[in-house]
Amino acid sequence: MQTVLVTGAAGFIGSRVAEMLLEQGQRVIGVDNLNEYYDVRLKLWRRSVLEKYYRFSFFHADIEDFASMRTIFRDYRPEAVINEAARAGVRYSLENPFVYLSTNAGGTLNLLELCRQCGTAKFILASTSSLYAGLEMPFREELPVNTPISPYAASKKAAEALAYTYHHLYGIDVSVLRYFTVYGPAGRPDMGVFRFIRWIQEDIPLRIYGDGTQSRDFTYVDDIARGTIMALKPVGYEVINLGNNSPSKLMELIRLIELFTGRRAEVQNYPPHIADMKDTWADVSRAEAILGWKPEVSLEGGVEKTVDWSMKNWEWLKNIEI
Repeated sequence: MQTVLVTGAAGFIGSRVAEMLLEQGQRVIGVDNLNEYYDVRLKLWRRSVLEKYYRFSFFHADIEDFASMRTIFRDYRPEAVINEAARAGVRYSLENPFVYLSTNAGGTLNLLELCRQCGTAKFILASTSSLYAGLEMPFREELPVNTPISPYAASKKAAEALAYTYHHLYGIDVSVLRYFTVYGPAGRPDMGVFRFIRWIQEDIPLRIYGDGTQSRDFTYVDDIARGTIMALKPVGYEVINLGNNSPSKLMELIRLIELFTGRRAEVQNYPPHIADMKDTWADVSRAEAILGWKPEVSLEGGVEKTVDWSMKNWEWLKNIEI
C-alpha cells in the first residue's frame, strides 16, 4: 500500500482514478476546491462514492493555496501525486484566461515544489490533446506542440514545461499524460456527451458547432483512469498519449446516444468555434510500449454504459445545471 495524493478528486477523471486506486487497496488523499465552474452537486455525488472507502481522506483545498497544500504534504507525506486538478474547458478559457494560468500552471508549480520539499518521488500530470492543434494525425508525442490555440492549451503547455524542469533539476519522476476527449458516467455537464443525453431526453435540439463531421478520439473514462494508474511506474520523464486510437465523427456519437436512449435527436448547427480542433486522433503506441496499456472500451460500449448510468440516476441528474 502506498499513499497517493489525487488532486481534483471530486472531478470527473480524478474521482475515477481515486476510486480505482482505493479498489486496489491504496491510500488516497483527495483534494478538491469544489469550485462552481459547473454544478457542484455532481462533484459532491462523486465525492460521496469515494467516502465509502476507509482509506480515503478528503480535503476541501485549492492547489493554488501553497500553505494549505504544504500542510497536507507534511501531514501525509505522499509517495506519489496525480494532478487531475485543472480549469477545464477550451471555450471558457477565452472568457477568463487568468484563472487557467493560475490554476493549471501556478497550481502545478506549487505541487512540484512541494514534491521537491517533501521528497515525493513520483508526479503524474493530466495534460491534453488540445496541444496538438494544427499538427499531422495521428498525434504522436514527439510532435512539437508549439501552436496552442486556446489559453487552456497554453496553460497545459506551461504545466508540462514546469514538470520537465523539476524532473531535470531535482530528479522527480514524471509521467505527462495527454488525454483525448474523455467521456463516461458522471461526466462534466459542459461536455457534449452529458449535454446530448440530457437534451435528447428533454426533446431539446442539440447544438452542434460545425456540420457534425468533425471527429474526436472519444475515450472511456475507465480506460483513462486505468492508464493513469499504470503511469505511476518509474519512467524518468515521459509524455504519453491516452486515447482510443479510433476517432469517430460527432454524428456517429449522436446516433449511438439515440440508439441507447431510444429517442430521436433534432440537431441545430452553428458556426465552428475558433478555439475548437477539427479532429483528434491519438497514436497510443508509446503507452503500449511503456505502460503496457491500450484502450479496451469501444465507443458503442462506452456510450451504452454512460446512457445506462444516466437513466438510472435521472431523477437527480435531470436537475444538474448545464
